[in-house]
Amino acid sequence: MAIHTLYDGITLSRSDNDTHTGLPTDTRKTDLPTQLIISTTLGLGAFLTFCFLRPRWSSLYAARKKQLDSDLPKTFFGWIPILWRITDERVLASAGLDAYVFLSFFKMAIRFLSIAAVLALGVLMPIHMHFDHSVSKPQVSFSEWALRPTGREMNILGGKDGDKIKLDGPYLWAYVVFVYLFTALAVYLLLDQSKKVLAVRQKYLGNQVTVTDRTVRLSGIPKVLRSEDALKEYIEGLGIGKVDSVTVCRNWAVLDRLMAQRQDLVRRLEEVYVVYNRLRKLGRTLETLPFVQPWPPHPLPSGDEETQPLINGGPRPSREDDRPMVTIRVGRWSLGRKKIDAIDYLTMKLKALDEKILEARKKEYEPTPIAFVTMESVASAQVAIQAVLDPRANQMTATQAPAPSNIIWENTYRSRRTRLIYSWGISILVSLLSVVWLIPVTGLAGLLNLSDIRRVAPGFADLLEGSPIISSLIQNTLPTAVLTLLNICVPYFYDWLSNRQGQISQGDVELSLISKNFFFTFFNVFFAFTILGTALTFKNLWEQLKDSLSDTTRIAYALAGSLGNLASFYVNLIILQGIGMFPFRLLQFGSVALYPIIYAGAKTPRDFAELVRPSMFSYGFFLPQPILILIICIIYSVLPSGGLMLGFGWVYFVIGYFTYKYQLLYSMDHPQHSTGQAWSMIFYRVILGLFIFQLAMAGFLAINHAFTRSLLIVPLLFVSIWLAWMFSRIYVPLNKFIALKAVVGPDTSGSTISGETVEEEREKGERFINPNLVIPLEDAWVISTRYQQERD
Repeated sequence: MAIHTLYDGITLSRSDNDTHTGLPTDTRKTDLPTQLIISTTLGLGAFLTFCFLRPRWSSLYAARKKQLDSDLPKTFFGWIPILWRITDERVLASAGLDAYVFLSFFKMAIRFLSIAAVLALGVLMPIHMHFDHSVSKPQVSFSEWALRPTGREMNILGGKDGDKIKLDGPYLWAYVVFVYLFTALAVYLLLDQSKKVLAVRQKYLGNQVTVTDRTVRLSGIPKVLRSEDALKEYIEGLGIGKVDSVTVCRNWAVLDRLMAQRQDLVRRLEEVYVVYNRLRKLGRTLETLPFVQPWPPHPLPSGDEETQPLINGGPRPSREDDRPMVTIRVGRWSLGRKKIDAIDYLTMKLKALDEKILEARKKEYEPTPIAFVTMESVASAQVAIQAVLDPRANQMTATQAPAPSNIIWENTYRSRRTRLIYSWGISILVSLLSVVWLIPVTGLAGLLNLSDIRRVAPGFADLLEGSPIISSLIQNTLPTAVLTLLNICVPYFYDWLSNRQGQISQGDVELSLISKNFFFTFFNVFFAFTILGTALTFKNLWEQLKDSLSDTTRIAYALAGSLGNLASFYVNLIILQGIGMFPFRLLQFGSVALYPIIYAGAKTPRDFAELVRPSMFSYGFFLPQPILILIICIIYSVLPSGGLMLGFGWVYFVIGYFTYKYQLLYSMDHPQHSTGQAWSMIFYRVILGLFIFQLAMAGFLAINHAFTRSLLIVPLLFVSIWLAWMFSRIYVPLNKFIALKAVVGPDTSGSTISGETVEEEREKGERFINPNLVIPLEDAWVISTRYQQERD
């Protein structure tokens, strides 16, 4: 009952004389319980399913257990407290610096929401309940409110028109005090966590010695220096240290194409042998075909059981009637057709392609303006990275090299102009798509308000008005569910775009994906719903967008006025994402659901080996939404709905922390290596959330004619801007480089990173060289007849 009383106060109200303006009085009361029931049912079912499958499908849910010292117990719930007690040092040792930074953000959000929720529920809620005498009233359309005459009085806090709140009384002063208090709390926790993250980063990177940390990526190399010897002589001539090795990138496009063709050809040959085994149906000894790929979730075979050369020393079939055939074109102009043995034909093509590749590896290719220079020490590399090597612009620019396994080699021989065109072109495309996404998103926003639905479909509005249950499902559950589905699908499209933007490394691609996906979620989930309102036609959408961008004060007023009207939607979104969706991510529902389909389509031993590999964890998919959820919680923290928002936000981050901690440590792999640089993106976006929070509260007080109190919040806007500038000057260099003192004389007074790091183990034996120049020409994998008969 208390929740309903509090929840009734978060909607924007209007006079009883206005009709057909919103939901019935009792409809809003069913929204929160309905969403809680649906989300809890979904989440609890997925969580119990995970607890049941976890000890049984170890190849899926414990794919990274070798990275940890001990396994989790196989009991139903016994793994939860042990997972919670895993320290940050173990996270660093087993999952790396990026995982530590990611989980640190969740821990910071939990700390903020814990303190803010206690203050909101223990102090602010009694103030709201005492001074805000609102009752459940019909909801006002945001579009009607935003375009109302400026002289019209409106009680934005709820209640009857006659129940005026004393604007000069102490009530609105509470908003000013808590805006300052929550801003100070967020800034303190953000800076405190930044110091911890950067200190750990310096120790972690300063104490490890990898080929990546010792390597500099040079771009803009003049033609006279585009050789290994000349470049080595130039770098050593600067007096910054000895050079260990130099790799000048060259135009390997021909070789890369040949290797891609070979990979496709090998897979075709493997599929042909699978067909042959099915046709032959004769047993073979383990000595001739030893490869057996077990079914998941059984343990993987050892390395000496996995592959055997097919071309050299492979078995020769004795029954030609069972051999698969392939049709090729022959004769003049390839008009004729002829059936030949598929195995012999593909084997012959593979041998011919191998000869071309061996010849291509011996050729000299045109050098490009990019090179990787490995120094003898990390300190020498950092001196080169942090210094200006050449007085000419865009010449000999030094940056930290990515890990050799993360380099996208095909982009190293693209010209700078081509990469810039791709980069700017895709950035412009993403900006245009953000406007396009507004059309379906604002259509969903129209479902949140009955008055907007009535203007388009009066009969449907009458149906919703007469059925509170249907109204709750359509106006609250459906928009959040559709938006959740959109937030799942769009990032995959942005991931495809990011991989074609010309980035040199996968780490850069991931950081770019974080930026794109956050822009999508922020611009469409928050901006579209709050600033643009419920524009049900493209004309209205364009007019509201143009008016909002041309008048910044309109943005502040619109933001302040729409917050209460959208509180129900955001609470439902947080509940669905936190309680309902996180257990499905823990379950890896996509992998589980697609496993039978992929397994049914798997034919070759290579297909089965790929089937049991750990799933890939991408921060570009999983980081933007939690940042947005934290921003929403901050913005609503002072409003009457702040207690609910902060409480469910805390639940969201606690469940999310457990989910992602388990996946990063046990079930998913993250091959990219961005050295924790995502923290800068987190910091700037949280500061953006504080700026919007302060802007909204200033507009809220101005709407209620508390102009003096509104002006008192204005200095906080400049403080937020100053914090972003200060972070870029003081903290960003520590998040981008390794301090020379951390390399030369690491601090041993505190805790240090002991043992071999994930990056050191991963980069053993790696070199900065295009893999297509040196990797062995692997033969096809062949499946055993016995296993084939068992599967058939």
